Amino acid sequence: MELPGAGAQDAIVLAETRTSFERRAVQEWAARTHPGVPVCDLGDADVAGLAPGTALIPARVVWLPAVRGGERRVTMADLLVLTNPHRPRAAAQARIGARSPDRVRVVAGESATIEELRERYDQAAHDDVPFADWVGVQATLAAERAERQVIGDRYKVPRLVAEQISSSARFRAGAAELAESLGRPEPQVVQEATDKLSTFVATQSRLMGDLFSAMLSQMHERTWTVSVDLATLDGLRQLNKTAALIFLPSHRSYVDPLVLAEVLRKHDFPPNHVLGGANLRIWPLSTIARRSGTIFIRRKFGDDPVYKFAMRSYLAHLVEKRFNLEWYIEGGRSRTGKLRKPMLGLLSYVVDATEQIPDANVMVVPTSIVYDQLHEVGAMAQEAAGGAKKAEGLGWLVSYVNAQRKLNLGTARVRFGEPFSLREALAEAGEGRARLEKVAFRVMESINAATPISATSLATFALLGAEERAFTEREVEEIVAPLLDYIDRRGLPGPDPALLRGLGLRRTLGELTGAGVLDLYDGGTDPVWSVAAGNHVVAAYYRNGALHHLVNRAIVELAMLAASSGKLATVAPLDGDEGADLLAASQAEALRIRDLLKFEFFFPPKEPFLSLLGAELDLIAPEWRTVVPSVEWAQTTLREHASVLMARRTLQPFFDAQLVVAEQLVALGAEPAERESFLAACLGYGHQLALQGRVKARDSVSKELYSAAFELAGNRGLVEAGAEDLLADRQAFLAEVEELRSRLAQLAAIEQAAHA
Repeated sequence: MELPGAGAQDAIVLAETRTSFERRAVQEWAARTHPGVPVCDLGDADVAGLAPGTALIPARVVWLPAVRGGERRVTMADLLVLTNPHRPRAAAQARIGARSPDRVRVVAGESATIEELRERYDQAAHDDVPFADWVGVQATLAAERAERQVIGDRYKVPRLVAEQISSSARFRAGAAELAESLGRPEPQVVQEATDKLSTFVATQSRLMGDLFSAMLSQMHERTWTVSVDLATLDGLRQLNKTAALIFLPSHRSYVDPLVLAEVLRKHDFPPNHVLGGANLRIWPLSTIARRSGTIFIRRKFGDDPVYKFAMRSYLAHLVEKRFNLEWYIEGGRSRTGKLRKPMLGLLSYVVDATEQIPDANVMVVPTSIVYDQLHEVGAMAQEAAGGAKKAEGLGWLVSYVNAQRKLNLGTARVRFGEPFSLREALAEAGEGRARLEKVAFRVMESINAATPISATSLATFALLGAEERAFTEREVEEIVAPLLDYIDRRGLPGPDPALLRGLGLRRTLGELTGAGVLDLYDGGTDPVWSVAAGNHVVAAYYRNGALHHLVNRAIVELAMLAASSGKLATVAPLDGDEGADLLAASQAEALRIRDLLKFEFFFPPKEPFLSLLGAELDLIAPEWRTVVPSVEWAQTTLREHASVLMARRTLQPFFDAQLVVAEQLVALGAEPAERESFLAACLGYGHQLALQGRVKARDSVSKELYSAAFELAGNRGLVEAGAEDLLADRQAFLAEVEELRSRLAQLAAIEQAAHA
């Protein structure tokens, strides 16, 4: 390290030590590396009285864990005997230094002169923070950065967070502005905001990070083999050197944060600050989690302006200091296997924090986490059927952990979408609340694009078939084979084809059978598999993880069937070009179907959507761009591709759910629909229609699907009373749904004839 001058009057080593052994280690290091430079304890240095040119060199001792299995790591054995390898007891330090000198390192942070520190202090600090105290904080942070060069970025944890935030000029100015708007004394608001900071600031420690990893990794290491895209991860590591990363994963399981944390930890990423709901603040896990980076926040705090201000200040601090964030944008676990509607609250706070800091470089990382199987799907299926969610507590946690450790559920796949700049995405989205929705939509699209299709998804896709029956292994393979070809032609992230052929397929079906999702009957000439009674929603959960990749193809099939009937040509504006009229009418029909499904899937705007449909047609019938489309051409094309029709298996549950909601709305006449009682009535009525055979997809009997259909009806003005022709509008909605269900039945008949 180059320093101005070489004498004692030019520099001072500021030693941050806890014991006499550590102080001697720093003194010996200073004597070797900076002869003649005095060593002073950090808390005793009279920095205010030093000459402007004096350089301060922060130094500390770093303790490393012992090498085990070729790597330095903390083990459960260390923790059980109440030792902290990162901070050994004073009585043990001399012994460790003598026996394992490689575990003791002295590191020095970047030096700075008193003059330089004064200049930075005048720009950043508040008047009531003494210069000496501010210098002490800066010395600690500089030593932290030097320490991470030795121990790795996975130990990058924030220090003195509350002190840094509450002493900043930005915090004090914001508190003063808030106090004025609330008509309250400024000191009172400052104190309340500081107190509330202390309720959610994650006071991370390296030991607790190791403890959290060692304890909770057992909740998933025995259950899944974790697969990750290493090439993308390497790119993110490089990006993280200059930007803060915001990981926004899909939410399928309570273990999502644990799986992602272990992936990042093993690849030397700093720990994410995970924003989670206060409902998971379960002792003693919450104590460890908070000191490992989890930020427990209230579910709702819109009516507490001081809490909101404290949260914004904290997030702004993390963004400014380039700490990585993580939260689950769906707001809760998926009950259906598809992405839920994004929640915008936390995104809005991070946007506010980013805009407070003009030079903040924040990159959003859409993240997909999917599992071959989840033991908690059964409980989520019960909730979808109207059951109450079991409250989280210590008893629930013990039961959950025990269930996780007993099962082997295949592979958990972690994939990352294309990262994008939050600031640039906001600029592209324009002004107003819609810009948050556009950014969130971009996140959801990217998660979907990165989500791999599993063998479990395709097997359940086949078994939730065109009719309620059992399938032989050969029949399942015949359904899945063209799907694998389609996935390959589209370049989608698909499964290993071997898992859906021969012995691999039998193993996949066997795993689903062992989990109770399927029933196996092998008392005849051929074994046959069917969805187990009462488990259609569970099977659909796995199937639904792939549907977003197939929905555009399904819409093309429905629009082509309408064109093949000849009906669309009669409503198209005839201009002498029958092919152009039929194409325009088919596109209009596809947009109408998209509108019916807009609360189930994330669709792009009109023009990009039509381009995607064109790409689907390129796979079905590439000549469509050169031939004149006709009714006969549409009929022939559908027949030729009967073996790979997807609409029935993809869309039947959603139109079945819409049928139930539409018929219940018509039954109300012109009366308004109260959400909760209406959805409860839909669950009962939907179960009745499933028993009667009117509803084809038993997995459509789901509160989640009825909620989306109810939202669609509300969007069309069919829920509230007051519309002039409300009953007629409800009947028109019902007729529209019945028409599409009729088309699905026709496509199912074409498909069945081809397989027969």
